[in-house]
Amino acid sequence: MRIFFLALVALLFLVSPLSAQNGPVQTLLQDNRAKIIKSSRKSIQPTIDAIASSGLPQAQLVLQKWQAREIWQRKADGLFFYGEKAAPKAYRLFDFDSAEPVGEFPKKQLKLVKPNSGVRALIGTSLVQFQLNDPDAALRRAALLSIERDPAVELLAPLRASIGAESNVDILTLKQRLNTLLTIRFDTDPETRIAAIKEVAGDLGVDVRATLNPLLTTDLAFAEGALPESKNIAAQRVVGEDITAAAAYEMLVAANRAPTVTTANEIRKVLAAHIVGGQVGGAAVATLDDLGARIKAYDNLAASGTVPPRIAEVEREATLASFVFYDLYKEPAKAVTDAARKTLEGIQTRVGFNQALDLGLDALSLASIYFLAAIGLAITFGVMGVINMAHGEFIMMGAYTGYVVQQIIPDYTISLIVALPAAFVVTFAAGVAMERLVIRWLYHRPLETLLATFGISIAVQQIAKNIFGTQARPLTSPGWLDGAWVLNDVVSISYIRIAIFVLALAFLTLFLFIMKRTRFGLETRAVTQNPRMASSMGINPDRVNMLTFGLGSGIAGVAGVAIGLYAKVTSELGADYIVQSFMTVVVGGVGNIWGALLGATMIGSLQKGIEWLNPSNTLAAQTYMIIFIIIFIQFRPRGVIALKGRAAGD
Repeated sequence: MRIFFLALVALLFLVSPLSAQNGPVQTLLQDNRAKIIKSSRKSIQPTIDAIASSGLPQAQLVLQKWQAREIWQRKADGLFFYGEKAAPKAYRLFDFDSAEPVGEFPKKQLKLVKPNSGVRALIGTSLVQFQLNDPDAALRRAALLSIERDPAVELLAPLRASIGAESNVDILTLKQRLNTLLTIRFDTDPETRIAAIKEVAGDLGVDVRATLNPLLTTDLAFAEGALPESKNIAAQRVVGEDITAAAAYEMLVAANRAPTVTTANEIRKVLAAHIVGGQVGGAAVATLDDLGARIKAYDNLAASGTVPPRIAEVEREATLASFVFYDLYKEPAKAVTDAARKTLEGIQTRVGFNQALDLGLDALSLASIYFLAAIGLAITFGVMGVINMAHGEFIMMGAYTGYVVQQIIPDYTISLIVALPAAFVVTFAAGVAMERLVIRWLYHRPLETLLATFGISIAVQQIAKNIFGTQARPLTSPGWLDGAWVLNDVVSISYIRIAIFVLALAFLTLFLFIMKRTRFGLETRAVTQNPRMASSMGINPDRVNMLTFGLGSGIAGVAGVAIGLYAKVTSELGADYIVQSFMTVVVGGVGNIWGALLGATMIGSLQKGIEWLNPSNTLAAQTYMIIFIIIFIQFRPRGVIALKGRAAGD
């Protein structure tokens, strides 16, 4: 009796694991064993669908392990398990139904199921329906991104089912938007789709346009006699105007609705293939020197049944006249395409308006950069009359000052706060030194001033190369300047450009305050208008010129820090802006800060407008802009806002 009891216990011990391994999941896997082992993208979809729709709680686990290549088949009995590495050449297997370990097995006793990337993508799509209700919000969000990248009709139902239970407000919004887009594409009820289309009216999202545009795609089709009333036709095509006669006839030939036209070249080839004894079609080859003779020989061959009858041009035209050609919407529901077209027309109107707004913001941003670069030149050239070709090098010096400060102070926010006044001090000092050593001896000698400052420009560039090298140096913006202010999918502007715009306004305000509300500004204006009279009133013109030149140079240095935040900092940085700076001052009006502002706005807008018309060639934009300015100066040699009074005549 005791022996019988022990035998029964041993039998139960052996049978229990086997019973667990033959649960519903294992049965389902065994029913699809051949397809799972083969894992072919062409034939695996029914197996994936069977697992996903089985209703088994382990279905998600099976698909996850399959996608991760963690399913093993035991060679001894063909059963499937998921496993983990237990030793260098052994794996611990787990039963899908019970999640219990079934033991450790050498790798040679197992076979790994290896789905390729295509099969794994299909499994990932099927897993989305499980992930939509996953407790982990990150997985739910990832599932929505997966649906957005690869939308499919079978995902619409699980997406809708998951909306009611969603507790995260942001994810709920994403689900509702995605449900609307999938409804437009895949729902079977036209009224539901039309309601969804109306819901996105005015939405500028790229995903909305990407959903609506396919509804209006067409195929070229034809019908005999008249246009079919049962079809959703976009427009009729007129042969010879909207479609060539040759292309239209080729469609009929491809659809076996018309015989092939025999061209002159085809006639020549057919005759050459049927030459017998120097003759073909009852005529000597030597006599077939014109098309008429070749046509007659071909017709003779056709009459004898050797070749197909020839189709003449007249017959082709008659055949085409019996057919109508039209663009057929791929979407069969006319009400849906009408709603989609109306909604898209409204969206395109708003897109055009927003593109104009975006272009205007770009132009304003570029204008603020040019104004920052030119405001210092407006002082030295516009007020003092000094042609300073080294002005761009002060911009470059300011940018390098910002770079050096960042090497000392690693915090980008603090380093930027320090760099702005530091750049002003460095370039102010350099400007004063340049005025004292060179410029003061060359007043009222413009040609000598131009040559001298041009030589200084080359020298400063070479010094910068010797110190910092020829490679671009990074001037990194603080984290709070990263990214852009996005109004919608069409309009956006980077925070760096907004900051430069604000900085330009700040310097405009500061400059106006200095010129209008301070003694230095009063003295500067006095020296500009009449140096001798100012001198007789106790003003030192030498000192005023020195400080004015230093102020213009210092502002150029601050502009260099701002420009260096988004442009490459090299020794040629200033050279990239010197031409625009001079054009800004000349176009706006020499000696007028408001003119410089207006000139920067005009040049920035003109350049962006030309780039918009010819986006593939930015160099052309600069060329056209210079040509325009040359023509403009012929009519307004003193700029838009010309100086009045005594200073204007100097």
